[in-house]
Amino acid sequence: MTNKVLIVDAMNTFIRNYVMDPSIGADGFPIGGTRGFLKTLQKLIREIDPSQVVVVWDGGGGSKKRRTLLKQYKEGRKPIKLNRAYEGLSPLEESQNKYNQIKKTIDYLNKTPVIQFMVEDVEADDVIAYVCGLPDLSEKIKVIVSSDKDFIQLCNSTTILYKPKTKGQKEILNESRVVEQFSIHPNNFAIARAVDGDKSDNIEGVKGVGLKTLVKSFPELSESESLTLDYIFDKCKENFGNSKVYQSILMDKKKVELNYGLMQLYSPNISYGSTKDIRESFENYSPAFNHTEFMAMLTKDGLTNFDWETMFQKFRSIISSTKKND
Repeated sequence: MTNKVLIVDAMNTFIRNYVMDPSIGADGFPIGGTRGFLKTLQKLIREIDPSQVVVVWDGGGGSKKRRTLLKQYKEGRKPIKLNRAYEGLSPLEESQNKYNQIKKTIDYLNKTPVIQFMVEDVEADDVIAYVCGLPDLSEKIKVIVSSDKDFIQLCNSTTILYKPKTKGQKEILNESRVVEQFSIHPNNFAIARAVDGDKSDNIEGVKGVGLKTLVKSFPELSESESLTLDYIFDKCKENFGNSKVYQSILMDKKKVELNYGLMQLYSPNISYGSTKDIRESFENYSPAFNHTEFMAMLTKDGLTNFDWETMFQKFRSIISSTKKND
């Protein structure tokens, strides 16, 4: 067994498969989200060979704290566009089917040694950030699977971001690769993003100051020392007359401060009670795999025409290893 923990951003992974996989289940309804998720999980297990698998879903309602800070947070997102159309399904039926597939995926994983989390009113980002910082996992390599670049700020000597791309390609980012690619250290990535903003989440950045422009004025962002917003603002004051970049940042100071509160993952937006539940889930972890019920679900859904043995072997291995360690 390896000393790696596979951490999957569940909704991010599900949506990618829901959009791309046109599979129809035995009941005649779409099932590509669930089938694709399980196939992706098996692929990740084969590539990474983890000793633990953690799957984290967005809690119902998303991030209550972020919506309190910014009312329009994540509003105005374009509807998910499938790469095909399902005949006979109304938009309402398609939405219900998507919900049913998510629930089905969770039910599948509940029969495995996968550790699942879904915290009400908390986004998966915050739960994943908290999990990565758990003392029990400090000596393990954490591999976060998500196309969300917010996780770049978590990259360090023991945390890696695995970013899936189109056509089965992937990008692996660790601490040094982040600095090489962006000229920004992960410890300072949230500050850079606070200035740059995030259109996908409806977070407006400082006009005319993107990441590339920012690093020219703040080359120290590439260093491992964690900078502060006060440092950024003080430097802008000192150099106010030298560049429009410094002027623009100071003019949008409140916006940058708000954005940082929305985007930073160094101090996850999660309650003490929820963090306690997460810690206890790891402390009391007793992995089990109900192969019979899992196979029964596959049969009912018409998914037995795919070889799942690689995933099954890993589940058995996780259980066996945990018993030995006990």
